[in-house]
Amino acid sequence: MEPENRYYGGTIDPATGAAWVNHTTGTPTDMCNWGTALVNPDSAYYRDEELAKRLTLASEFVLRMQHEDGSISPGWTNYHSPPDTAFVVVGYYQLYKLLSGAEWEPLEPTLRNMRSFLERTLPVMLTGGCHTPNHRWVLCAALGCLRELLGGEAGEQAARRADQWLAEGMDITPDGEWTERSNGIYSAVSDIMLIYAARLLERPELLEPVRLNLRMMVYLVHPSGEVVTDYSGRQDLGRFHDLSAYYLPYAMMARQDGDPLFAGMASLAIGAMEDAGPASVNALIQMLLEPELRGPWAAEAQEAVPTRYEKMLNGEFYRESYLADMERAGHNGRIFHSRMHIDFGAPVARIRDGATSVTLMTETPSFFALRHGAARLLAVQAASYFYPGYVPMQKMEREANGAYRLSGEQRKGYYGPVAAPRQPIANGEVSPWYLLPHHERELTHEQVFRVEIEAVPVESGWDLHLRADEPGEVMTQLSFVFGGEGELVSGEGQETGTDRRLWSGGTLRYECGSDWIELTGGELAHLAPSVREANLPDGCKIALVNLMTPFDKTVRIRMSPK
Repeated sequence: MEPENRYYGGTIDPATGAAWVNHTTGTPTDMCNWGTALVNPDSAYYRDEELAKRLTLASEFVLRMQHEDGSISPGWTNYHSPPDTAFVVVGYYQLYKLLSGAEWEPLEPTLRNMRSFLERTLPVMLTGGCHTPNHRWVLCAALGCLRELLGGEAGEQAARRADQWLAEGMDITPDGEWTERSNGIYSAVSDIMLIYAARLLERPELLEPVRLNLRMMVYLVHPSGEVVTDYSGRQDLGRFHDLSAYYLPYAMMARQDGDPLFAGMASLAIGAMEDAGPASVNALIQMLLEPELRGPWAAEAQEAVPTRYEKMLNGEFYRESYLADMERAGHNGRIFHSRMHIDFGAPVARIRDGATSVTLMTETPSFFALRHGAARLLAVQAASYFYPGYVPMQKMEREANGAYRLSGEQRKGYYGPVAAPRQPIANGEVSPWYLLPHHERELTHEQVFRVEIEAVPVESGWDLHLRADEPGEVMTQLSFVFGGEGELVSGEGQETGTDRRLWSGGTLRYECGSDWIELTGGELAHLAPSVREANLPDGCKIALVNLMTPFDKTVRIRMSPK
């Protein structure tokens, strides 16, 4: 790359063809990997002067791309972004500490550039806001980094700003669930950032919510090592993630607490790692800064991690009382550039028996998911034309016989004319719809659609009993979403698209290797191939069951022998 190129010194992201300053696909992450290679005596690039020059060029690019207000724009939707700048600050500062300790003269130009970048972020860190709940803890960690780096009055300013964020309180349930319910990404982010904040701000109480979440995550890993993402409130929803992002939180807390369960989870997490991770949580940097994090973990550590359990999460969380207080908050349910996350604290049940793993969940499109060896039933969903789209379950209770009862309710009505004293708002020939006081209209003819589900564990499987009575003639559709790596080898019905079929009857069998899942209970009560607003994923094998209210339906799920 020529010096006049706008990206000179940066590393090109192959997905976009551009160089970025961010903590994931950006130049700072590559700098972290190069930096660890330069200072690790076991590395083939230990004190390699050519690589050191390349690192200096990269630090010049990062400094050049920094905005005048001290922020960075990561290359996706956020511009002049305080939280994305904070992610970089956290990673950059860990690298700065590592390189400073090397005491090698060729690194001095890089260190000067890095310190300049970090110092210039102070104004945006002191004044900048955020979008999402976890961003607050990232900002606190970054402010802690600046407190330690700068010291003096600047450091105290950073600490006071962190205190303002921390005064909002921790957004975590007693069972350890963060607001975003993002087991694949943001729960791990909140954990590691609060560990950094606890250390750098001298606030050891910030480790308590971390412990809660790390204990909860013990029950949210499938036998394959895949993290449960079936009910996430963020972009990891239904996507594959492993435990690698949790390695540093588990390892750091295992060493601090001497906890064998955390050590066992750290052992599992490091076994899943394929790279060092992004700049903000780069495992290589932390292992070099804290050699005890490298392990080895005792062979029996993994034995502390349970493989057979039945666990209800948030079953006793008084979610309804918190939701009832929303009106008092005064925001009227509106929030910009983010979302309310009212699904926070919704019940989730996890059942594992060796190689079989089941999730029952609420406030998400899917209410049931199953892993059995290599066979994956990724989601069971109910959708209808009543309120076009999926019908999320809102409540879940475990019954004395071991069954789980779930229910979801939707309401839809009509609205009368605006009362005379308030009509029209626009005095003239034109009366725009958007100027009318719609909140004052009288509700009429409200209808309620309620779906009840009883999930009953039986020998070698589950029975799903579904019921909906009113209104009549509501077209409803169940979708059974299987992993694309297997095949649907039986079951009557008609194809409605690639890997999609309306399942009308017979035994539906899904096979993946020697493992299989069989279902009975197909039905074709109407011919609609899909439900509007109920988008089905690509790359999966999907069976659809069409029902019409009133219905009282049982679908039986059976699995291959253990």
